[in-house]
Amino acid sequence: MSGRQHAEILIIGAGIIGCSIAYHLTRMGKTDVVILEKSGITHGATWHAAGLVGQLRSSRNVTRMLRHSVELYDKLEAETGMAIDWKKYGSLRLACSTEREMENKRSLTMAKSFGLEMNELSPKEAQDLFPIMSTEDVRSAVYIPSDGYIDPAGVCQALAKGAKDKGARIIIGERVTGMTVENRRVSVVKTDKGEWTCDIVVNCAGMWGHEVGDLAGVRIPSFAVEHQYLITDPLPDVPKKMPTMRDPDHLVYYKPEVRGLVIGGYEPDTLPFAPGGIPRHFAQELLPGNFERFEMLAKLGGKRTPIINTVGVRELINGPIPYSADSDFVMGKAPELDNFFVSAGFLYGIAAGGGAGRMMAEWIAEGSPSLNLWPLDVRRFNFHHNTRHFMYPRAVELYGHHYKLHRPGDEHETMRGIRRSPLYETLKSRGAVFGSRGGWERPNWFAPAGVKAIDEPAFDRAKTNWFAHVGAEHKKVRGGVALIDQTSFAKYEVIGSGALAALQNLAVSDMNKPVGSTVYTQLCNPKGGIECDLTFSRVAEDRFYFVTGSAFGLHDKQWIESHLPRDGSVQIVDMTSARAVINICGPKSRDVLAAVAEEDISNAAFPFSTCRRLTVGAAPVLAIRIGYVGELGWELHAPTEYAAHVYDVLREAGEKHGIADVGYRAIDSLRMEKGYLYWSSDITPDYSPYEAGLGFRVNLKKGNFIGRDVLAKQKEAGVKQKLCTFVLEKPLPLYGGEAVIHDGKVVGVTTSGNFSYTLGRSVAYAYLPVELAIAQNFTVESFTEQSPATRHDGPLYDPKNERLKA
Repeated sequence: MSGRQHAEILIIGAGIIGCSIAYHLTRMGKTDVVILEKSGITHGATWHAAGLVGQLRSSRNVTRMLRHSVELYDKLEAETGMAIDWKKYGSLRLACSTEREMENKRSLTMAKSFGLEMNELSPKEAQDLFPIMSTEDVRSAVYIPSDGYIDPAGVCQALAKGAKDKGARIIIGERVTGMTVENRRVSVVKTDKGEWTCDIVVNCAGMWGHEVGDLAGVRIPSFAVEHQYLITDPLPDVPKKMPTMRDPDHLVYYKPEVRGLVIGGYEPDTLPFAPGGIPRHFAQELLPGNFERFEMLAKLGGKRTPIINTVGVRELINGPIPYSADSDFVMGKAPELDNFFVSAGFLYGIAAGGGAGRMMAEWIAEGSPSLNLWPLDVRRFNFHHNTRHFMYPRAVELYGHHYKLHRPGDEHETMRGIRRSPLYETLKSRGAVFGSRGGWERPNWFAPAGVKAIDEPAFDRAKTNWFAHVGAEHKKVRGGVALIDQTSFAKYEVIGSGALAALQNLAVSDMNKPVGSTVYTQLCNPKGGIECDLTFSRVAEDRFYFVTGSAFGLHDKQWIESHLPRDGSVQIVDMTSARAVINICGPKSRDVLAAVAEEDISNAAFPFSTCRRLTVGAAPVLAIRIGYVGELGWELHAPTEYAAHVYDVLREAGEKHGIADVGYRAIDSLRMEKGYLYWSSDITPDYSPYEAGLGFRVNLKKGNFIGRDVLAKQKEAGVKQKLCTFVLEKPLPLYGGEAVIHDGKVVGVTTSGNFSYTLGRSVAYAYLPVELAIAQNFTVESFTEQSPATRHDGPLYDPKNERLKA
């Protein structure tokens, strides 16, 4: 090709994800679809993938997406006439320790919640399915009968044929070399053969995703590490129809392979691939096998399947595989541009291929996927995630921890301390045990004098080393006064003559409030689903200051920015680095703040849900009387350089009141018993404000806004589901993902769970069909154990907001 051509949708990369997106787009009526591939179909990481297809993940929607893959693979061969060697023989996962059994029990309950069949097996029952395994050390196993394995190259070629049959073009041997960006759009894609214009670009470049993103100024944290697996010579008398098997305690997985066996795993010392940049012509190539590095896995595999010690090695495969900054996929619309989509960083791309292609096709053609996929959304990443300095050490850690026990609350070990509050060293000296969120170091809890300031996690939080200390922090907030460093909040200003009109169009609440007002509101999509959950403070006639969660800043900024007029009448400015936030809260907080503030902070002068400029000590502070713990309190937003001074004067004034430092684990237990919701779990684009019990924030009389028509119909006709609160009789550990059962049937899945130190009970939220939202006699299952649960209406703590508004 030479000169310039055009395509409506231009996909870069003909691996399984690119081919699947093209396949699904053509099924949705999009025929002007072109895939540009620099080498050949499958030539990235697809062709040397092991081909395991598993479905269960910790997110219900990601699990649903992977189930779509299985549904597609069930029919793809018949549809396309292409052999894909799909073996739907199930998957086994062994447990060789009591903690691994807890992890498997959590998976069993999640599968039950998500409607996926999964069974617990004895060691002998597992061996019956996989006869060449030894049962040494095995305590139990779990089995998903609808999982399986597939030929990666075959399924990719079938998807490619399916796409071409419906009009898509796949152009082989054309490498993308550059992009022209104008007015937030890619207008020209340059290749080594010519140029393309297009309406939409889709980056499906896998391990090259980062480099292709760079061509358009888009940050895509998709890199690569080396991954090895071994293929044995034929094994004598291997049974047919064996499932795949994972033995995470021994770091290995197995897949039957043409009378032999594939054995792979995740050793702790893999190597990053091409950290200086992937060679231009690298394609369908392997790296030299490293038997020395694989020896650990070979020995562990030989223990589990002794027969492999008696046969030869056909081949040791060493190929680069993509990894993102958190080892999950990178999907969605890039926030930097209006017509650039990405679907890269697929660690288990064969399992996800069918479903991810469908979701991305919906995203491209309809503006959003039918499933909320925030855990995979490109907007969850920050600047540092896309740097080589951060990415390669983190990727090696994630790889080595792939089969490590994943206990609730586990924190990453590498590349910490990237973003630090001005109070970091002060709080560290006071015993802070930090977690990381959006790269920020945030205190999870504080170790008292004489207690090691280190996490000792457990599946049951009551057995951790922090459970009692978090309880003490919780009670300080409820009964005294506490300081919480919330500098990691993402903070922005919306400025300009068109600011009010723009926010009125976005928010469900009436934003035309006097200067000094603070409004908690939701921003919905056209379907009425909650895209953002924010607090806006009107600091001037033409300026609104909004605050959101540490990990949601880029997402929320992009949602607002994409709906602002382009005439220059509104600007959005990132204030995150400019402002530190100290939350002072608890029934004694007014006594402490009044002692160091020059202004009147009485209830009459400074009522709930307002903001004021205060002088705290010698510091200028924007004080916002709102919070997330359900007590009297203020968020104090101060210029960063004043943060330590504000903390010091509050701390000194609070000593006589027993002031305490409090971390984020206490915040979560406090907010749950108060009925406060968390975006990304309790509220998402899957749910509307009326369904979430936030209908009181919706003002249908203020005029039109995004989602209004749907919300008006819901208010009139009623909703089909409703968020409910449950209190358990037994102290089961709850984290979200547990099954809610009524009359022996699963009727809901918990969105959040924690322990209420005030009530002394485990508490959970879950959506129920509206006809059950008035019922009782529920059971909640956690780690396969069940407890009677009482459904409650409204907050469990201070339902009339008397303490909050004191």
